Amino acid sequence: MSEITDFDALRRAMAENSDEPEGPARNARAEELLTAAEKLNIPLAVIEALGHQLKVYNYSSEKGKMFVPFARLLRMWDERPEDFDEYETHSLHWVFKWVSSGMLDQPHIPLASIEKWLGEMEHRYRIGGYSERAVRSAEHSVAAHVGDIARAERAYAAWLAADRDSMADCHACELHGQGWWQAELGRDAEAVELWRPVLEGEYACAHEPHTALASSLVPLLRLGRPDEARAHHLRGVRLVRAMESMRGAYAEHVEFCALTGNEARGLELLAERPAYFTDDGQPQSRLDFMSVVALLMDRLTGLGLGDRQVPGPPGREWTARELATHARAEALALAARFDERNGTGHVSERARARMARQPLVERLPLGVRSVRPVPAPAPPAVTTAVTGQPDLAALLAEARRLSDNLLPNAVEAWAAVAGAAEGVELDPRDRAEIADHEAMGLGPEGAALFERAAGLYAEAGDPGEALAARARAAYVRALGGDVAEAVAAVTGPYDEILALHAAGGTGLRQTASVVMGRARILMRRAHEAEGPGTEAVLAEAEAAVREVLALVDGRTKEDVRLAARTAEAQAMLAELAGLAGDLKTAAGLFARGAAAFVAAGLPWFAVEYEARLASLAHHLDDMAEAERALRAALEHGGPHLEAPGRAQLHLQLAEVVGGRGEAVEAAEHALQAAHWADEAGESATLGAWARQQLGGFLLRQGRWAEAAEVLESALPDLTAETHGDGAVVQTQWWLGDCLSELGEHRAAAERRLQAAEIARHWPEQHDHATLAHLAGESLGQAGLAAEADRAYRRAGDLWRALGNTHGLVRSLRARAWLALHAPDGLEEARGLMASAVRECEAARDTAADEESRLRLEAELGHTHRQFGDLLARSVSEGVEDASTRAVFEEALSQVVRSVEAFTALGDGALHSRTGAELAAGWLEADLGRPAEAVARARAVLAAYEGHDGFDDTGAVEGQEVRARRAEAGHMLQSVAERQG
Repeated sequence: MSEITDFDALRRAMAENSDEPEGPARNARAEELLTAAEKLNIPLAVIEALGHQLKVYNYSSEKGKMFVPFARLLRMWDERPEDFDEYETHSLHWVFKWVSSGMLDQPHIPLASIEKWLGEMEHRYRIGGYSERAVRSAEHSVAAHVGDIARAERAYAAWLAADRDSMADCHACELHGQGWWQAELGRDAEAVELWRPVLEGEYACAHEPHTALASSLVPLLRLGRPDEARAHHLRGVRLVRAMESMRGAYAEHVEFCALTGNEARGLELLAERPAYFTDDGQPQSRLDFMSVVALLMDRLTGLGLGDRQVPGPPGREWTARELATHARAEALALAARFDERNGTGHVSERARARMARQPLVERLPLGVRSVRPVPAPAPPAVTTAVTGQPDLAALLAEARRLSDNLLPNAVEAWAAVAGAAEGVELDPRDRAEIADHEAMGLGPEGAALFERAAGLYAEAGDPGEALAARARAAYVRALGGDVAEAVAAVTGPYDEILALHAAGGTGLRQTASVVMGRARILMRRAHEAEGPGTEAVLAEAEAAVREVLALVDGRTKEDVRLAARTAEAQAMLAELAGLAGDLKTAAGLFARGAAAFVAAGLPWFAVEYEARLASLAHHLDDMAEAERALRAALEHGGPHLEAPGRAQLHLQLAEVVGGRGEAVEAAEHALQAAHWADEAGESATLGAWARQQLGGFLLRQGRWAEAAEVLESALPDLTAETHGDGAVVQTQWWLGDCLSELGEHRAAAERRLQAAEIARHWPEQHDHATLAHLAGESLGQAGLAAEADRAYRRAGDLWRALGNTHGLVRSLRARAWLALHAPDGLEEARGLMASAVRECEAARDTAADEESRLRLEAELGHTHRQFGDLLARSVSEGVEDASTRAVFEEALSQVVRSVEAFTALGDGALHSRTGAELAAGWLEADLGRPAEAVARARAVLAAYEGHDGFDDTGAVEGQEVRARRAEAGHMLQSVAERQG
């Protein structure tokens, strides 16, 4: 620490320390600064240092330390109030509120002392001439804390009735406190409405909307508004994550996770802040935190995960069950201390109620990666007898009902039959069906079991079903890759079934099954065909498919299975049309196949064909049909859609809907895609894609914090190998944009530079140049001037190589502004701006067409304008000498050239021209030329004569007009006052 020898150095050091992150390091520095202040022998220096120390304690986990510096400040005020300036006088009275609320949070401070302090606060505020609003707010806090509802309501009413003055909390904090009370009383709708101006950004402060976002989570869930709760969680957790003093708000985000099926994310949040388990400077927030830790651990234990290892207090490993016991004991012990101090049981009652809360939403997708740490739910249970033992007859009946009608879960139902039939003697038909359906669940591995089923069907006296089973055995061989063997294997059953059917020895269903099996095998061969002979293979497959249609034509109402054959055959013809390159015909046939499945009452079979139709429609640029098909696929699949397919459909629909500009709906589909990808165990692949898209759609809505959370969650899983380096660059780019909007400029620069490093290896360098330029902007806003200049120089070289004069000129201008702020940087800044002017003029004079020339003329106008502004700002305020006048004259000449450039562009550059006119007018006024300044102002007013300040499309244009006219009027008034 450099030695502090004067008051100004002390103030600079305190300002620097205020900008440091909350925590013990900042507190320790404040203690050092107080020691330094005491050595200056200046009472006000000590007062300011004590105030600084009190502030950093208050905004940290060591709130309990703030009472000592406050007591010293109060004693100094009572002894020598004249040592306090106006600001410190105000600050002393302001922190009374911090101290009173801080006392409530410390159970070792007697309630009588707190009540006495409340009276002291009221007395001093009255002497100071302040309203009682802040006093009544503090009284409300005391009453609410101890559970005195009647007194709390009286104080609440008095709080709102009293006048707002300079001692009242800011609007944001007051509204948060008022909303908290309404939520505490169960008035969730009123609470959310009170918080609305804070949540929407109308009011803000150092800790708002941070706490309002956290406090709103449970009320929004109780109101059935989960989408808003999700958004508030993603926004809010980002705000409180780095703020050590906000353990209570952080706890509300953990609680939200426990109540929405996001237990894994709750564990991630606990792992991020291990110190929250042990920090004891504010017992109230520790009680809040340990209560929700117990809630989350109980939730995990209830899900059968009590032995799972979880983050907990340092020094040992914890299971969920062990931490639940520990956290509950800690919370209740703290609550008991408060209740002993208060003489009520209110704090313990609230803690127990909080720990006993039940989930409000079974599973609320958040968009960020967080897989639920529970096994997938088991399929629906099959029928059982009243005794609780499986009823074999009922199981058989249910399995046959499902399979005969092609209903979902038929294979699982037959598996239940098989389980119940162990050790039971069954007839050959039952055993045949059990083997048949077990084989269906095995895919290519089921050929031998199908053959066994065929033998049992034959033994049962059903030769047709035996042939059908043999055909199924042949088909699964084709699925396993042995198509030639499958073709040979199906030939016998095919010939036999046709003869058997002709002789009346089997039914249409069995015959259609074999004929369809052969068609499926020939379709597999058609998909593999290439080179000479392909046409013949396609023709043979088509003939086989049409044989199916001819066989069942007009007879589908007899049997849902026959209707399914017709629908599948239409889809096969679609595939063949696609293989032949006739995509339009293929799309129409897929639509017919899907419609046939729906008409047969089998919509879940239509999903695959609607999805394929969507893909074809996309290729044919028929986005409306693609969107219709995707929506239909989701609707038809309903609850039977498996997680991977649901994720794919939602992701494709997000792309289509987003492509027509519907970012809100697209974000919802991307959110669902991410959720179902996580459920499918595909978080790192499909899930990362979905999160990347979700982040982009949130960004398009201006939801920067939510987008940043989602994109940061996607990045670790996005790889060039799996997703392509373009996706990685785009994600970094979007994240940089979000961070820039959030004011996190250093982090934004890092993201943009990382993206630029990847893009530098691409053949086309426009993205590389843009990212380098954006990185320069972020580095400059982060105060890293040298790094920003290097980034802009890199961008400028790239823009020059690309022949992009606009980018080159803007990089030069940006570097000029950076140079201006460096010591003795004016000449370098002037040189860079002059280079920008030359580049613009040269490109304008050699432009390939009129449109390019006009755009470059406009760029030149902006460059002259910025050159003038830069020169004017280079002059130290209050300095008036010959050199200052010369710089103003040079600045004026540049701005006049800007006016001339914009004038040449006509009405399209009206606002730019009038802006430059006004800048010139102010310079002329500063140079002592009132007549010229007045002429400029009147020229601007004349340019807008007839404008009423409003336009047909909205307020943007009107605001520009009103702003210019107002500035011109102000210039006329200013010049007149100077002359007077």
